[in-house]
Amino acid sequence: MSHYSALAILRHGLTGNRHWSRAWRDPAPKPKYDVVIVGGGGHGLATAYYLAKEHGIRNVAVLEKGWLGGGNTGRNTTIVRSNYMIPGNSAFYDRSMRLWDNLSQDLNYNVMLSRRGYYFVFHSPGQAEGLRRRANVMLANGIEAEFFDRAQIMKRLPFLDYSPTARFPIYGAFLQPRAGTARHDAVAWGYARGADKQGVDIIQQCEVTNYIWDNQKIVGVETTRGSIRAKKVALAVAGHTSHLAAKAGLRLPIETHILQAFVTEPVKPLVDHVIVYGAAHFYISQSDKGGLVLGGDLDGFNSYAQRGGLPIVEHTLQSAKALIPSISRLRLLRQWAGVMDMTMDGSPIIGKMPVEGLWLTGGWNYGGFKAIPASGYCFAWTIAKGEPHPDNAAFTLERFERGYQIDEAGAGPYPKAH
Repeated sequence: MSHYSALAILRHGLTGNRHWSRAWRDPAPKPKYDVVIVGGGGHGLATAYYLAKEHGIRNVAVLEKGWLGGGNTGRNTTIVRSNYMIPGNSAFYDRSMRLWDNLSQDLNYNVMLSRRGYYFVFHSPGQAEGLRRRANVMLANGIEAEFFDRAQIMKRLPFLDYSPTARFPIYGAFLQPRAGTARHDAVAWGYARGADKQGVDIIQQCEVTNYIWDNQKIVGVETTRGSIRAKKVALAVAGHTSHLAAKAGLRLPIETHILQAFVTEPVKPLVDHVIVYGAAHFYISQSDKGGLVLGGDLDGFNSYAQRGGLPIVEHTLQSAKALIPSISRLRLLRQWAGVMDMTMDGSPIIGKMPVEGLWLTGGWNYGGFKAIPASGYCFAWTIAKGEPHPDNAAFTLERFERGYQIDEAGAGPYPKAH
């Protein structure tokens, strides 16, 4: 950092940032746009950015009922990975990983991507064989994967419980070395600033309450800030997908669930990677501030509330202690929950809806944060060209009508109620 920059930061801080320029504009909504994107999280902002950058469609508005990144984008465990193996998933999530590689440079904004590696610890010969098959499919598709036995993983992750009294024996681990984490807020802010510089209007505190219709075609939205017309309306609203789809007369194969996460008080560097506990739905990483970030299972009931219940707190903390006994005395600093839109096969829906004028990216299950770049890129392509990109061609709503499931157990748990 230059001497001038340091003085400028100090001056702005002492004056309450009164002269600090905005990262993006705060425009009033225009009466009409080419595309209105409902949802100012990562997926909506990325879609707007790529519509402008890749397709020259800049007369776009992103409508957010609260503040940018206040939904699932800011309520997750920030994991970035692509350890998928079913056709449709493999190419899509690999595209997302490749976009993550250069995202900071593309946006000219540091998204704090950390390629720390993603270990999946396994506990039986059968689980090992399943993960070895996954690793081989990944390697065949040009995605890096490595396999370690018990002796090797004891050297790499010595702080796990390998004792004879361990709740589950550790046989080894599967690693995706290029996986890792990114800063969730920075991803939202980077895409917001990038879209704004391309001319996109980002409008906060603007809730969509209904649609504007013309002969059974959606031609705009009614909002708390007035009517806004559009040639195309695109939904990117995560856990509220079913709610807004119902206003268009659609009943989607989606359930809404709560997924909790936690962070502990900060400690010295301990967990250098993302580690997944194969015996239970539990995963852990360490933030740049030193807090251990813990993720658990679904609460198991339908809800739109951004909070969770105590049974999952108990489950998550028991799993943490079973995997890494040395952290048992740490205190939790905070807890949060995301509102998950879960499809019945665990894979997303990206495309045109049966209602004319309406488009959707949703049903992201556990894959939402890691998929932001590819979701935005492919959804923008789909909206602009009126047809899916090859990487999201399988993620149609019609697959449920045909009985074609992209069901990949092991890449992320699925709804408990089918």
